[in-house]
Amino acid sequence: MTKHFRNNFFSIAIVFSMAMLFLSCKDNYKRIGDEAQKEIFPQGVAHNFVLTYTETSEEVKNEDTASSRIVAVLTSPISEDFENLRFPYRTFPNGLQVDFFDEDNNKSIIKADYGIIYSATNLIDLQGNVVIESHDGKKLESPQLYWDRGNEWIFTQAKFKYTNPEDGTLMDGEGMDFNRDFSFFNAHKTYGLMTIKEE
Repeated sequence: MTKHFRNNFFSIAIVFSMAMLFLSCKDNYKRIGDEAQKEIFPQGVAHNFVLTYTETSEEVKNEDTASSRIVAVLTSPISEDFENLRFPYRTFPNGLQVDFFDEDNNKSIIKADYGIIYSATNLIDLQGNVVIESHDGKKLESPQLYWDRGNEWIFTQAKFKYTNPEDGTLMDGEGMDFNRDFSFFNAHKTYGLMTIKEE
């Protein structure tokens, strides 16, 4: 009986000691030098930032002259440039507004409280009170939207509210994707009032 009691006592002592060892481990070590987490600072900060995107109808060669048209104008109170990093990006911490112009010079507007442009992937992340207003009165509101500039595709998994005054449509939902001019719109989960016209 004493041998069995001694083995149980010894097992309990080992378990208790191991538990104390693991629970008492805490990282109090202050990292300095190369171990320290590096603070990231922008390589440049621009106030009252305005960027105009233009395109020409034909390819321009050396010393050619061609007319160009304005595609978009991005404005922001502050732009922080992190293009010197391995994964380059530019932030707009105080919000931004983008005015888009189609071939007929109709203007659509995107506004957001915060934005990030990832240069390597051509992706724009818009966050906080994102509102898109098209030239024909359509309006989309969401807390976050992503815009793939390369494919001209906009998408989100967040909640959204879409208003189309032409059809009298007011749609709420979660998750959607669409092209820039709203000619294709795919809502993942919807609820709301929608009028469908018969042809």
